Amino acid sequence: MRIAITTLGCKINQYDSAVIQNRLESKHSFVPFDDAADCYVINTCTVTDRADWQARQLVRRAKRRNPLAKVLVTGCYAQVNPDEVARVAGVDYVVGLNRLDDLLRFVDAAPLEQTQVAVSDVKRERGVPVLGTRALPGHTRAFLKIQEGCNYTCTYCIIPTARGLSRSVMPREVLEQVRQLADAGYQEIVLTGIHLGGYGQDLQPKLDLTALVEQIAEAGLMSRIRLSSLDPREVPDRLLDLMASSQTICPHLHICAQAGDDAILKAMRRNYDTAYYRDLLARVHERLPEAAIGSDVIVGFPGESGAQFDASLKYFDSLPLTYFHVFPYSSRRGTVATTLADPVPLAEKKLRAQRMRELGARKKEEFCAGFTGRRVAVLVEGKSDKASGARRGFSRNYLPVAIDGAVLTNREVAVRLGEYRNGWLRGRVEQTNLSANLS
Repeated sequence: MRIAITTLGCKINQYDSAVIQNRLESKHSFVPFDDAADCYVINTCTVTDRADWQARQLVRRAKRRNPLAKVLVTGCYAQVNPDEVARVAGVDYVVGLNRLDDLLRFVDAAPLEQTQVAVSDVKRERGVPVLGTRALPGHTRAFLKIQEGCNYTCTYCIIPTARGLSRSVMPREVLEQVRQLADAGYQEIVLTGIHLGGYGQDLQPKLDLTALVEQIAEAGLMSRIRLSSLDPREVPDRLLDLMASSQTICPHLHICAQAGDDAILKAMRRNYDTAYYRDLLARVHERLPEAAIGSDVIVGFPGESGAQFDASLKYFDSLPLTYFHVFPYSSRRGTVATTLADPVPLAEKKLRAQRMRELGARKKEEFCAGFTGRRVAVLVEGKSDKASGARRGFSRNYLPVAIDGAVLTNREVAVRLGEYRNGWLRGRVEQTNLSANLS
């Protein structure tokens, strides 16, 4: 059977899709989503109303490619609004989160006259099914999901409803997964979760993320350990000290600010203010002066005035951030934010997003250009630059590097950095044996 999978949303969804494909590829072949397939799997996001709309459009696109194909919809939209998804013309099966066995069974089942739904109550979920770990397409890094769900109640977010309360993978299971990845030849793992900083608080005895990272590093199984997004209240000095002293833990943190104004942060129901975030980044920069520090920023949140945005722009400009992910606020049914007064017009949100992205691009260029002439270790990824054919990869502190010359994928090589152009530092390989010091 020819199967096509497409994914909307975050790295967790991409991880889940990779696991689904891995479980199916021994029996079936896979084709791009725009090709004719016998079965289409749509892994959905529901973080905004537009994401729901995109999922419905994908169903229609699949049916245009092959009207006789089965269509399975899974992911967060399927979990939160299964009845709505089931009413979409062309949907054969609706599968909620953590129902992999049902999804695999439906793939092999014959289409039914009536849409079949398999969704469980995530509020009752305890623990995290360990479904395996895979590299995302085009990456040599492996993504290891160690946590699921979220205990926060941010006013713009539906994810706690979709994925339930925070729950953690047991440390011994995490270490076993790391061991399997190492045996498979991976050089780098990215520890990821919906609320990664909440790791271990549901375990008995309790554990925290820093202790788990320390255990993984001490096991000596992996050359690189990288962390995905963290909330500001979950970056303790212990973690920074561990990163500063480790040759394995990558000096790279993505710490989500979301806004640069105290009134907006309060309206978002975030549990910190701008002074706390500024002080945190100062501590990070002091302990890890060459670390990449990223952030998520939402612009155009209800009630955000032009003056507040301008002040936020100056605030983010003053911080030692090295890149941003910028999102114009988009409403989501069922969240508190949809009831807030003074929505920002769409055109104004787009303009603010453009200005914030321009600032982020400038800060990224300044950070990267500061390493011109330096020699760094780069893990070569599977992707190549379309124009030049140069291999791409990332340094331990997340510098994006396009490497000139023939290099092998999934190898860490010493690269001399040149100019920064079109979002990438140019690099020339100087050494493939990294036992020598890098400087």
